Amino acid sequence: QVQLVESGGGLVQPGGSLKLSCAASKSISSIYAMGWYRQAPGKQRELVAAVTRLGSTNYGDSVKGRFTISRDNAKNTLYLQMNSLKPEDTAIYYCNTAAPPYWGPTGSWGQGTQVTVSS
Repeated sequence: QVQLVESGGGLVQPGGSLKLSCAASKSISSIYAMGWYRQAPGKQRELVAAVTRLGSTNYGDSVKGRFTISRDNAKNTLYLQMNSLKPEDTAIYYCNTAAPPYWGPTGSWGQGTQVTVSS
């Protein structure tokens, strides 16, 4: 099983930007799809975005137009560029392997990285 470590979270003001990274313990080139998920206090964990090894992407409705997911197979790293952040984006963000049709998680969860959007 691939081990995933998230980083890049922090405190940012509304309208600001953050870039999250997900470092994998082994090659991710053969993994069909990977995704970012988030969980806010009292809320269910939800899909943020997913990307396949062919480069196709899928985004949750709440982040479309603001977030961009990408993967660098050579660096065994998944990224999430977050722009125009809103307070409702505050959550712990996790990466995982993903599967169609709903791009749900298929692997174990790491510790995640905290993103807090506040004035």
